[in-house]
Amino acid sequence: MINVTVWNEYRHEKESDEVRSVYPEGIHEQLKSFLKDEFTVHTATLDEPEHGLTVEVLENTDVLIWWGHKAHQDVSDEIVNRVHERVLQGMGLIVLHSGHMSKIFIKLMGTTCDLKWREADERCHIWTVDPSHPIAEGLGECIKLEKEEMYGEHFDIPAPEELIFINWYEGGEVFRGGCTYRRGNGKIFYFQPGHETYPTYYHKDIQRVIKNSVRWANPTANTYPTYGHHQPVVPIQKK
Repeated sequence: MINVTVWNEYRHEKESDEVRSVYPEGIHEQLKSFLKDEFTVHTATLDEPEHGLTVEVLENTDVLIWWGHKAHQDVSDEIVNRVHERVLQGMGLIVLHSGHMSKIFIKLMGTTCDLKWREADERCHIWTVDPSHPIAEGLGECIKLEKEEMYGEHFDIPAPEELIFINWYEGGEVFRGGCTYRRGNGKIFYFQPGHETYPTYYHKDIQRVIKNSVRWANPTANTYPTYGHHQPVVPIQKK
């Protein structure tokens, strides 16, 4: 079984009746609810000691799912560096929705990761532009959401290594809504849908994308390289 840790800020759900009405147990518990039948799932939240991401937890995590929004700056740099190191070593990372502005995603991308946004209850069509990719397995050409927060270009990220989805919004904008990267031995997937006041994570196709991305991001058996001073593989003849 793939070991998944779902990390959620878990602030909105405590403070907003509107958000709590959609995700009464927290976004992390809704994500866990549809992942737990296929994976071993652990949850962690911002206000736990070490944000729930202790060395032991991360060492036993194959894929980390990250949802954050209003408290990115409350995440300890020490924990960000700990997660960053694990990604380089091979842990998969799935960054959802407003996690694009998380410290860990910005650190891995090396850009501002900023974008345009608007909350206007708009229809969102998520178009599959790489239907052969494992993350798109079992999906049709388009996922249709009745309401989603608009994210628009320009999205200040490095050119995706693989672009899986492009989102269209009712107000006319488009957005690179499903992108993959590799950093060190780790695989990263950014997926845009998931505003906290909309029931996006109850949608079966959105759930399928996240399940598929967990399988895709699962670490390989590749050995992490060694760095630094190195002895010659073949003896060097003295001259």
